[in-house]
Amino acid sequence: MVMRLYYLIIALPLLLPANIFAHELPDLGDVSQATISPRQERQIGLQIMRQIRTDPSYLDDPEITSYLNNLGHKLIAGSGAAHPDQSFEFFALQDPSINAFALPGGFMGFNSGLIIAAQSESELAGVMAHEIAHVTQKHLARMISGQKYSMLTSLAALAVAIIAARSNPQAGHAVLATTQASAIQSQLDFTRKHEKEADRIGLNILVDAGFDPQGMPAFFERLQKAGRFHENGAPSYLRTHPLTFERIADIQNRTRELTYRQVPDSTDFQLIRAKLRAFQGNPKDAVLRFKTHLHDKRYTNEAVERYGLIVALLRDKKTSQANRELEQLYQLLQTNTVNTTLKNHSLGKTIRVEHKNILAGAMIETLAASVKLATGHIAEALNIYRTALNIYPQHRALIHGYAAALLQNQQTETALEFINKQLQFAHDDIHLYRLQAQSYAVLGNDMLKHRAQAEVYARQGQLTDAIEQLQIALQHNNRNFYQLSSVEARLKQLQAKVADEKE
Repeated sequence: MVMRLYYLIIALPLLLPANIFAHELPDLGDVSQATISPRQERQIGLQIMRQIRTDPSYLDDPEITSYLNNLGHKLIAGSGAAHPDQSFEFFALQDPSINAFALPGGFMGFNSGLIIAAQSESELAGVMAHEIAHVTQKHLARMISGQKYSMLTSLAALAVAIIAARSNPQAGHAVLATTQASAIQSQLDFTRKHEKEADRIGLNILVDAGFDPQGMPAFFERLQKAGRFHENGAPSYLRTHPLTFERIADIQNRTRELTYRQVPDSTDFQLIRAKLRAFQGNPKDAVLRFKTHLHDKRYTNEAVERYGLIVALLRDKKTSQANRELEQLYQLLQTNTVNTTLKNHSLGKTIRVEHKNILAGAMIETLAASVKLATGHIAEALNIYRTALNIYPQHRALIHGYAAALLQNQQTETALEFINKQLQFAHDDIHLYRLQAQSYAVLGNDMLKHRAQAEVYARQGQLTDAIEQLQIALQHNNRNFYQLSSVEARLKQLQAKVADEKE
């Protein structure tokens, strides 16, 4: 998986730290001193993200993405550290190595290995707060300013290296070898201050958002110990974020001055980790791990562990077993002490979830519908989707699943009506546009099929492909003036955008 390494290398100039010696630091995030505008920074990030989104390791999972973005924006809102014009986007990669990284433009990636390795939500939030601080303090813009755009050139070259690596990995690696070395060497004078400030600001962000401040030093300290005992196989985070005793001691000294705060993990965090664990490795091995934990009672939450087992069973195509486990999961949920009671009319069960863990309740309902679909109970699955959507109307996985289930059950016009309604509120939902294209294909409307596919490409940053789809759409003129005008207007808009980017 050569591509994964490239993402980390891109982030190296932004994240490379060194020793920490003092407590008080100057504020380095003065935007007025940066020679790269927020728009330029965002464009660089979008260019890199185009490549990341096409890589197999990119986790295009709405529930995982939603959780990371909910957590990230909770940190940002709680601290007020971000500028109103600064945008953020959090995403995950299916990669067992322990790492996280920030990219230009507010994009932040988290490997599945890091999320699983975090033993509490405050630990994950601590890593995320550190990365957010790099963005809010404009460290990349500062480095580009200090080097008179040499870093901008390096980032552009790295983006080209990613593209080259897709067809010729060795050629891409050769490009990286030169650009990475010069970029890192030229930035060493900045990284001490940047990393030090990210620790300081990140800790403030963590505390202001209501998390346990010990989460940050605890995670770093455990990683450092892991690196000491496994020198040749140290966590990737240590290679891109070298840790020192001084740095950890500095964070610990700061946390000692704070009031002790015990913060329980959200059920959302626990379910997301269980889902990622179910995605790990061979499906049969994943099933065995969950079954062993349940048999030996090695878990903190049995319902969460059974949720993970069901996900793993679906991966292993053991649908009948998944259905039986689903019944046990509902029985567990019925006995939980909770704040909100929900009624699932299709299963005749009373589902109890904490009202603060909305994502968790929606995840369980989404999984239930998936199990029913996998076992061929289409009508039952549709009933679960409809009931759950009344409770969780904005849950992306439920929306996508319901639309797909309608198509699977040959209710194309109903599916299309639902999809078009959802797109009024979710203009950038790529998966909905894919489903829209499938619906139009079934209905034989080639013009709108290509129009929908164009929107998929446009939102992935593949503007040339989007323009090509719109041009094909115009060849299938269906004599609907409104639709024809819409395609022509969108084509001109994208062509103008491409011209603007070239300038």
